[in-house]
Amino acid sequence: MCKKIEPSRAQRGLTLIELIVFIVVVSVGLMGILATYNTVVRGSGDPLARKQALVIAESLLLEIAQQPFTWCDPQDPQLTQASSAADCATSQSGPTPGESRGSAASPFDNVIDYNGYSGPSSDILGAFPLSGYNVSVAIAPVGGTGAFAGFPNDAVLRISVTVTGHNETVTLLGYRTRYAPNSA
Repeated sequence: MCKKIEPSRAQRGLTLIELIVFIVVVSVGLMGILATYNTVVRGSGDPLARKQALVIAESLLLEIAQQPFTWCDPQDPQLTQASSAADCATSQSGPTPGESRGSAASPFDNVIDYNGYSGPSSDILGAFPLSGYNVSVAIAPVGGTGAFAGFPNDAVLRISVTVTGHNETVTLLGYRTRYAPNSA
């Protein structure tokens, strides 16, 4: 009589169900690792775009803050005699007619001239242009409120420079006080 020899439990191989479960578990783990890797790789250029936007915003904010902040436009005939903005021959709510940023003949020459300015950033950094970004500037009086409560309303300006592009938006705020209202 021949006896059928049964292999011991330790010698048996994998069942089909065990193999499928193993493949599913390994696949789920790999998908998680690849999803994380994809997110890291996709976002690796973001710091560069953010730094470029920040450099453009800082440069324009510095340019604006270094301009005179007078009662009148520097070409206004009442510049040295004015004791308030009402004494000026021209209004100072935005750019003086005929002036433009970067113009060699008639450039912006007062902080208020930049109010409402917007355009491409390609001319902000001079010899090192960064294309693909747009800038916008908003200037508003903030005297008489908050930290500037002791100042007249029109003696303190909040300068807001916003740079957008390459999936980044950077906004920088600066403040400018009028300390020499009649000097150009």
